[in-house]
Amino acid sequence: MALTFTEEQEELRTTLRRFLTDKAPSAAVRHAMDSDEGHDPLLWRQMADQLGLHGVALPEEYGGSGGGPVELGIVTEELGRVLLPSPYFATVALAGQALTASGDEAAKARWLPAVADGSLTATLALAEAGGSWELADIEASAAHGTVSGTKMFVVDGHTADLLLVVARSDTGPALFAVDGDAPGVTRTRLETLDPTRRLARVDLDGAPARRVGPDGDASAYLRTVLDLVTVALAAEQVGGAQACLDAAVEYAKVRVQFGRPIGSFQAIKHKCADLLVAVEGARSAAYHATAVAADTSPEPPLTDVQSGPAELSSTGARSAPAELPVSAALAAACCADAFTRAAKENLQIHGGIGCTWEHDAHLYLKRAKSSEQLFGGPATHRTRLADLVGI
Repeated sequence: MALTFTEEQEELRTTLRRFLTDKAPSAAVRHAMDSDEGHDPLLWRQMADQLGLHGVALPEEYGGSGGGPVELGIVTEELGRVLLPSPYFATVALAGQALTASGDEAAKARWLPAVADGSLTATLALAEAGGSWELADIEASAAHGTVSGTKMFVVDGHTADLLLVVARSDTGPALFAVDGDAPGVTRTRLETLDPTRRLARVDLDGAPARRVGPDGDASAYLRTVLDLVTVALAAEQVGGAQACLDAAVEYAKVRVQFGRPIGSFQAIKHKCADLLVAVEGARSAAYHATAVAADTSPEPPLTDVQSGPAELSSTGARSAPAELPVSAALAAACCADAFTRAAKENLQIHGGIGCTWEHDAHLYLKRAKSSEQLFGGPATHRTRLADLVGI
């Protein structure tokens, strides 16, 4: 499936890039990441009020603009270029997509308008102490309208107004909405490698909860949500990788050694050329995944068939697995690797100055390594991809 951006989508990218160039230079990013809030509240309001970014992937009936994964991918890519510290990814890419795909009209009507206008921050809480993002490893439990357990690595979990918690019910894994300040909720900010994205530990002890999404075993729905989230993260990683490539190439043009720009040396040329190939490959994988995600019904699947491995037919040929899980796994592995590689090469090409605190190279490397482990590392996604295609 190919993706060709429309004129409106290109205008969204252009407008947002211009906005971030003005509002989120390196100094502003550093100030925000060191602040008590972890982001700029004024910029958060401007993103919602002036650009309507919070509703870019939400249905119009809930205050959104009626876009989807493609528009969201454009936004996360541009935010990733500047490493903007913001609850946007947690609120819109995680919680917003989970609510939109839930098929739960009451939940969507209750929370999506507030997400769209920027008055509500939210997040998705899945991983636990073991660090696994697999539904089979969930130990948090839900019973009698409450949720108990511990969630780790929750993006912006220490400040989110709404927590969407994955817990095990009598019928299997399901999603539960918990107020961030509800009784029985204890939130602790974690010390993390990446200062531009905050993570938290959330302890739940009989916290009041409301079920969101389909009845019964919601595993298929939750896997679809994770695929959508993974695609949004892949687009963000492409933005970060491109920023690293741009910085490396620009420095290679102006840094003079032995009387000539270092970009004229064959070793540096090869580094930049190889990096360009890696970044463009990641971009293709991410864009393909967003196109597939946009073409996938947001309603929860009726069965688990679509996310299972390819099956052998009576003739011995393998049937094709559903495209979203395959494209999401491919994009996740490819984009994580490309971002980490780009961040490392950017630092290497900059040499000594790239190792200083004052230079932004280390911030991109920290974001790359942190994002690499969100929702499973590249090896996890490659294993899943192999299972999906029946290797």
